Amino acid sequence: MAQESTARKTARPAESGTFDAVVIGAGFAGMYMLHRLRGLGFTARVYEAGGGVGGTWYWNRYPGARCDVESLQYSFSFSEELDQDWSWSEKYSPQPEILAYANHVADRFDLRGQIVFDTRVTAATFDEKESSWLIETDRGDRVTAKFCIMAVGCLSAPNRPAFTGMEDFDGPIYHTGEWPHEGVDFTGLRVGVIGTGSSAIQSIPIIAQQASELTVFQRTATWSVPAWNERLSAEYLKEAKAHYPELRAKARARPTGFYFLFNAQPALQASEQERERLYEEAWQRGGLPFLGSFGDLLFEKAANDTIADFAREKIRGIVKDPATAELLCPQNVFGCKRLCVDTNYFETYNLPHVKLVDVSKTPIERITRDAIVVDGTEHKVDAIVSATGFAAMTGSFDKIAVTGRGGQTLAEKWRAARAPISASPRKAFRTCS
Repeated sequence: MAQESTARKTARPAESGTFDAVVIGAGFAGMYMLHRLRGLGFTARVYEAGGGVGGTWYWNRYPGARCDVESLQYSFSFSEELDQDWSWSEKYSPQPEILAYANHVADRFDLRGQIVFDTRVTAATFDEKESSWLIETDRGDRVTAKFCIMAVGCLSAPNRPAFTGMEDFDGPIYHTGEWPHEGVDFTGLRVGVIGTGSSAIQSIPIIAQQASELTVFQRTATWSVPAWNERLSAEYLKEAKAHYPELRAKARARPTGFYFLFNAQPALQASEQERERLYEEAWQRGGLPFLGSFGDLLFEKAANDTIADFAREKIRGIVKDPATAELLCPQNVFGCKRLCVDTNYFETYNLPHVKLVDVSKTPIERITRDAIVVDGTEHKVDAIVSATGFAAMTGSFDKIAVTGRGGQTLAEKWRAARAPISASPRKAFRTCS
């Protein structure tokens, strides 16, 4: 499995001391938190496990990694000068450009001096007598702070399924969330990709361009809408920057935090012809705003069925093999799970050297020296890409021994919340799988 960081940690003395606040993580949230704390006159220290700023965009360097929110809105909004200074090259920025932006922000606002890199926080213990936190790291640091601020990210703890036989595999096994910084060349290799979530949907079309054979192992089909990504012209950027303040104001007024065209009309009140027309227009615009075609799509199952049926027909129209097309058609609610944005994802399954293996009913049995075994069939591979996502939301907290009042740990506090919930006899709009 690829290691957390390809950079060797440089030796440094462990530090001690007292700060007003300690921030854990130097991704977008941690960087902004540091900027705000300094602006308010607080002393602060940021600890970051990676070798640089950027969080998600520091670690996720898999082929095709890019943002699924348009670049002009996937950016800090606290500085109008920053909005005017930085120019995005594409509608949906690729990972290297977003990481370059994060580094630009760190330099422009002189943030690096308060960030300690290559250092993972291992424990945060609340001292009730002093009303302060003791923060400890894997480098021996022990500092205290009035406030401990978690900026660890909701998708930053990789989920690594422990398939039987992984230790026997002769080739490399990569996780999309911990991609080697030097990149990977799959030219001429037989590659197996496990998972069809966001990182798989972005990386599969790129890996398919290199691999001699590509086998995708899918448990649950994922809804995805075309990005229709494009270069941003100088004229477009000039016009967009002239109206940046209005765009930011519109975004702040939306529950999603970013602005897009939204049709409040209920789908069930529109005629079938009107629905098809609006869905087609939204599909041609592409991206996450597709879900804003009507106002009741996430509240009425019958309304959601109309957009789901439309999207399934699109998949069937793209994928030539009927059996493969049906496997790629999700059966859950459209938009209940994360909606993805892609470039030629479904088209990739038309390539002769790409095949899809369904593991929803017959899971992966084991991994051998040179194959992934499903239902007794060996699928030969030279390299494996584990696009198996993250321990979402709470996974990053689980890595830190957080202890609060009375010696109670955060894990103990959350245990009740993680207990299974009894099924309600009342029917509800909950058909996700």
